[in-house]
Order: sequence, then C-alpha cells, then structure tokens
Amino acid sequence: MTDEKLILAVPKGRILDELLPLLNKCGIEPEAAFSDSKSRLLRFKTNIENLDIIRVRAFDVATFTAFGAAHMGVVGSDVIDEFEYTELYAPVDLKIGGCRLSLAVPEKAQKEDTSKISHIRIATKYPNLTRKHFAKQGIQAECIKLNGAMEIAPSLGLADHIVDLVSTGSTLKANGLVETDKIVDISAHFVVNRTALKTKPEELQHWIKAFRENAR
Repeated sequence: MTDEKLILAVPKGRILDELLPLLNKCGIEPEAAFSDSKSRLLRFKTNIENLDIIRVRAFDVATFTAFGAAHMGVVGSDVIDEFEYTELYAPVDLKIGGCRLSLAVPEKAQKEDTSKISHIRIATKYPNLTRKHFAKQGIQAECIKLNGAMEIAPSLGLADHIVDLVSTGSTLKANGLVETDKIVDISAHFVVNRTALKTKPEELQHWIKAFRENAR
C-alpha cells in the first residue's frame, strides 16, 4: 500500500446505480466529476479528506483490492467466487445488485435428454464457477471465455450452452435462449484487503461498520 489515502474501488454499470444511495447513507459524497458522463477520470476525490474512489470494471474491483491497489471495494459475489483471491475479505453482503448465474440453452435444445452427457462446451465469463458446477455432476465443461455477447455464441456454433448473469431473462429470450439451471444467486459485497485490515484496522473497521449498518 503506497497511497496514504484510503482507496475505495467501485464497479461501473448496474451495481453502481444501486450503490450510490448507499454511499450517501455512509456519508460518502464523490466529487462532481464522478456523476459527469463526459468525464474520463478514473479516480475521484470525496468529501472525506483521506478517502478517494476509483471506478473500474466489476471484475477489476476484485483484482485492485486483492493486490492492494485499493484498500476496499464493492463487487459481486460472482466475481469473488470466480477468482477466490486469498487476500480478499468480504465481510458485508450489501443486498444490492441482485441477480443469478445461470445455464441457458437454445429453445430447441431445452427438451433434450442431458442425463447421459459427459462433456459440454460452454461460452462464459465464469470458467472456474462453471467447471466446478458441472464437475459436481460428473460432467466435463469445456469453457470458452468470452467477456460479452454470450447470447449469440450458440447460434454461431461457438458453444452449445452459455453460463451468464441473468436478471429478468429478457436478453436470453430476445436471443432465442432459455434458462435451464440456476448455478448460484448473486449480490454485491463490501470487500477489504486483508493486509490493509491489519495495517489500518481502525479506519477499515469504521467502513465495515458503516456499510453493514446502512445495507438494506
């Protein structure tokens, strides 16, 4: 940890919209540029002198925090479970960003008998979680790593199935897919770096308490 200020890493996108009211409840107000859609800044000051916020991709929140570039962060439990960073401690379920990680297949394939399948090819952003899920069923999952556009993979012959985050299911339906198996429910968690928790215990315990008390 080379930065004297505490760094809070937050994710871009859907979770951030739900996180902003919680930050406010915790007494954290980012500078005006944070809400400016034209701003290209990645690091922002807050109303708290020793606290800055960085806004990065959801997967990168876990990496920045685990490797000590950020002291704490907000990230989905899907990312926590996918990476399994030993330096990442997740003490608070914030009860926001709710969705699920699910298996989906083309509509025409949903009635196929899969009881005797021993190998499947899956397009996913979550190869580790996917392999573990199917290993429990004695199925070898060949995972093709994609960072987006998972839904078109089956129609283009890249994979037979996809594993992705599902909220309403509307994107799956629009692309001719059907959700067939929920792997795990997902929500956003407040996470801290374990080393930072030892070196800055009072400061980080303060924020753990604040997020815990103000979570839904």
